[in-house]
Amino acid sequence: MPLPPRVWGPGYFRRGFAVGLGAALGAGLALGGVALGLTVVMVLALVGLTAGADNSSPPGPPTETVWGAAGASARLIAVPVTGVILGGESDGVTFGGATYGYDVADTIDALEAEDADGLILELNTPGGTIYGSRAIADAVERYQKRTGNQVMAHVQGMSASGGVYAMAGADQIVADHGSLVGSIGVVMGPFQRFRDVTGIPGSLLEPGVTTDGGVTEEYLSRGRGKDLGNPYRDMTEEERAVLGRGLDREYEAFVGWVSQTRGIPPQTIVDELGAFVFDGYTAVDRGLVDRVLGREEAYRYAAEMNGVDPEDTRVDRMVAPGFVESLLGAEWPVGPSGVGAVAGEPGRSVVCTGTPLVLAYHGELAAACTPR
Repeated sequence: MPLPPRVWGPGYFRRGFAVGLGAALGAGLALGGVALGLTVVMVLALVGLTAGADNSSPPGPPTETVWGAAGASARLIAVPVTGVILGGESDGVTFGGATYGYDVADTIDALEAEDADGLILELNTPGGTIYGSRAIADAVERYQKRTGNQVMAHVQGMSASGGVYAMAGADQIVADHGSLVGSIGVVMGPFQRFRDVTGIPGSLLEPGVTTDGGVTEEYLSRGRGKDLGNPYRDMTEEERAVLGRGLDREYEAFVGWVSQTRGIPPQTIVDELGAFVFDGYTAVDRGLVDRVLGREEAYRYAAEMNGVDPEDTRVDRMVAPGFVESLLGAEWPVGPSGVGAVAGEPGRSVVCTGTPLVLAYHGELAAACTPR
């Protein structure tokens, strides 16, 4: 049965159109209100940042006071070095977090004597790339010469391999209770070997390689072959020797740096310390660490090192910008995973992919490439 004409009459069309238009306008106004609100928040944040730049806060990356009174006259700057130590943003990031050595170096290089009374490196790292670790070490040395201030390294959990490289030149190294220090060595890899390959499907549903002889993966811890690292053939002894000599040089430089800065004979490092990690008190006995102190005592000690009164000293730690500040373009050189990620490759890192690198790293490398 046909519907009554009044259902399709112009009045109903006008009414439906009006309802639809009203809903659309209402939604538009609501979205506009949200956009206006965000704009206001961003403007207020910008005003806040600008106002902050005009007050008495020292210039440079944002900081937060983590110890002492905010109005204390003496100031120590704390720079965190956490997660895998990479070089810069082009190295990507890791799921476990990363610190960019070049950016840490730039941050330290920007500090003048009048900016702070001293510097604290706060480390919790398994190490990473040699160039990223050495960049921090060199920046610490430049800071000491440029300002005459003392640098204290405080290990808050672990400082292994590249972490030792980065902090060895500090005037004093302090380990928190239960921390681990050591692993002076270098590693290169991985190198994979596929034996008796039977197929390379390479499809979306069946990726990878099938073999009868299995797959082996190898790291060198210390070419003529253009295809060095080819997983379908064995590495030659000559290639091992060539790479080994490179590892020897890097290891010798690492040992030499620790020996020079910590006053430990090179042969003692090679024969006795090796690439082991030690608890704080054993590290003190071995000369890698000067003392074991908790955070409170360590901060007070850092103040005393720089000749200021701990009761009138504050520790300002570098911090990452918040969400709104990030939208406004604020950047922080030392950040957790996700900061400075390679476009289109979140979580990818030179530690996890690409050609094998000579690394100053302690532990299973896969741990640096998987979520924690």
